[in-house]
Amino acid sequence: MDTLKIGKYIQHLRKTAGMTQKDLAEKLNISFQAVSKWENGDTLPDTGILLDLCDILNTTADKLLNGGSLAPVERKLMKLEDVITGFQYIENIGTLFGEDCTFFVGMVNGINEKMNIDLLTYLKDPKTREVMYAEVLIQGILSGRTVDMEEIEANFQNEKMIHTIRRYLAKADGNPEAAG
Repeated sequence: MDTLKIGKYIQHLRKTAGMTQKDLAEKLNISFQAVSKWENGDTLPDTGILLDLCDILNTTADKLLNGGSLAPVERKLMKLEDVITGFQYIENIGTLFGEDCTFFVGMVNGINEKMNIDLLTYLKDPKTREVMYAEVLIQGILSGRTVDMEEIEANFQNEKMIHTIRRYLAKADGNPEAAG
């Protein structure tokens, strides 16, 4: 993703709507500095507010994350089992290489910095681990993939995460009313 292109698109939409960074930040209950970081291409909006941001700016998540252009949608199925395996691979790198290995430390620090989390702590707790799974699934949906909601509902404990995934999937399918 081109964070600078995305940031310029957010700025364009905000200005077109006649809003200041502070106005947009207040509507999202965040700091104006966060909006500034998006617009400068330093960070991306958190998935927890992405749909609200898109609603405020009158755009779609896929268009926003492509900096204003629509990308072709490939709708490849993303399986929860593969997401779980991916996180197991991350943990295995620490086991196989050693948790003090530069590769592992760099990978974990990069994820922590980019997502503003403590990955290893999140992975130890089943509740926050499930949130991480949801985050990856949502990013997949935003990248044009799809998920099987029956699989999600059968395996997720957190109803809020199920609802959030359903909401992103419905919006990606062009049916926001189905988010229920």
